[in-house]
Amino acid sequence: METLKPTPAIQDTVRVSALHALAYCPRLFYLEEVEELYTQDAAVFAGRRLHVELEKQEDEEWEELFLESVELGLRGRVDALRTRDGQTIPYEHKRGRCHRDDNNHPQAWESDRLQILAYAYLLESVLGITVQEGRIRYHADNVLVHVSLNDAGRAAVREAIDQARLLRQSSHRPPVTENERLCARCSLAPVCLPEEARLAHDRDWQPVRLFPEDDDRQVLHILEPGTAIGRAGEQLKITRRASQASGTKTPPVEKVPARQVGHVVLHSFSQISTQALHFCADQEIGVHLVSGGGRYIGSFDTRQGSIQRRIRQYTALSNSETCLNLARKLVTCRGQGQRKLLMRGQRGRAEVPEALTNAIGQMKAVLKQVPVAESLSSLLGLEGNLAALYFRALPHLISEGVDPALRFDGRNRRPPKDRFNALLGFGYALLLKDIMNAILVVGLEPALGFYHQPRTQAPPLALDLMEIFRVPLVDLPVLASINRKQWNVSEDFEVRGSQVWLSDSGRRKFVSLYERRKEETWKHPVTGYSLTYRRLIELEVRLLEKEWMGEGGLFAQLILR
Repeated sequence: METLKPTPAIQDTVRVSALHALAYCPRLFYLEEVEELYTQDAAVFAGRRLHVELEKQEDEEWEELFLESVELGLRGRVDALRTRDGQTIPYEHKRGRCHRDDNNHPQAWESDRLQILAYAYLLESVLGITVQEGRIRYHADNVLVHVSLNDAGRAAVREAIDQARLLRQSSHRPPVTENERLCARCSLAPVCLPEEARLAHDRDWQPVRLFPEDDDRQVLHILEPGTAIGRAGEQLKITRRASQASGTKTPPVEKVPARQVGHVVLHSFSQISTQALHFCADQEIGVHLVSGGGRYIGSFDTRQGSIQRRIRQYTALSNSETCLNLARKLVTCRGQGQRKLLMRGQRGRAEVPEALTNAIGQMKAVLKQVPVAESLSSLLGLEGNLAALYFRALPHLISEGVDPALRFDGRNRRPPKDRFNALLGFGYALLLKDIMNAILVVGLEPALGFYHQPRTQAPPLALDLMEIFRVPLVDLPVLASINRKQWNVSEDFEVRGSQVWLSDSGRRKFVSLYERRKEETWKHPVTGYSLTYRRLIELEVRLLEKEWMGEGGLFAQLILR
């Protein structure tokens, strides 16, 4: 059966740089052109610096030119043009080294070859001239490679344009390339996760970590009411309310370079200007709101594109069996983590409370029922049983010398009725904020979950993913900080009748504790490589997406050891 090819009359033109990506890896082309995913790593910035330097050195016969041909279906910006012996020659500049054949003769890499051929063919189409060749300068080894434009080269460009158009209409992401070396040099590897895809299909695969180990950008928590965030050039300007105690009317100002900021968290009644919001959106800096009482309010959503990905998410999570399978993994992950934390409480104790031993045994029995649960409602019941057993036993992990005011006898939500629950509630709000930030960075739809039902101020997908990190990022640090006697029961908390809230000093202390915890590393039990917790959150969102991309099996495996 003949494959129908789209005609140029009804198609947008294809970028020449997109053809370069297509020749390098069809999956890379699809991620950039269809899913509109882009990243900027050190190599990208170095390439830009190279072009800036070349522009400074340009002479009269050297020019950059943007061209578009609807008839050919191609558009692009030629790095440089030169005229030699009456011939117009396009030039392309590459930072790296050239390819060499078996006789060590310099050659163009296949993706570079297609790119310069496309520029030459585009020049012919737009200017109505004959272009005999294009040239590529590889700066790492100072080699100039000549690429002749002939009928075979023109045919290769037309074939690539047709292939690009067909891929742009496809709803299926191409598979990971078989050439692993291409992935190591690809700027989109942290989005594509090629090593994790290979591991999903072959559990004996030994993956190489291409996902960044950490994100060293800071999280700005604006805790003081009345503090304003603005923009000052390429910096965020933080203007705090003038202190009466200091005796000055000039408010203190702090400036932070945007490149050092991952996201901004506005607590209580702090403010941000529209100019700063636009700047944060442009710089991909997340902006999140948390109430003075420690409740997550919302996030500034600046997502663009990624419609195909959300359509696939909707299609997958409209399938009840898919949702049930994912929910089983989720409940198992959280329940196992809770049980492992209780088991830690048995270590080094001469006498283990019977209630703790019983809870651990009962949770084991309940967890055996999770993989065979036949509905989400039955899973909710099992999860409820696990949580009840866990929170009844958790008080037995608090050391004997801890102030009685920091003890608790069970989980209660908003408003918190004791100091322990006040800490948990604030911690879960910060965790929800981080989960939301990761979902928006990845480009999924937080309203489309698979387990939790819609609730006010809490998108279902964010609530789903929170379950994986509650124990390691909130429960464990809270318990450890109490046993280390890091809290002042009078200064760090405010008691209002039957309600207990963190004070200003308590919130600052908790934020510091929480952010330090996120900087710690955890070796992934399946991939075998270590990441900081803040990177693990984003990785988990990306692994969830792989569940409906044919590369699943790695999601919800982060269980406390």
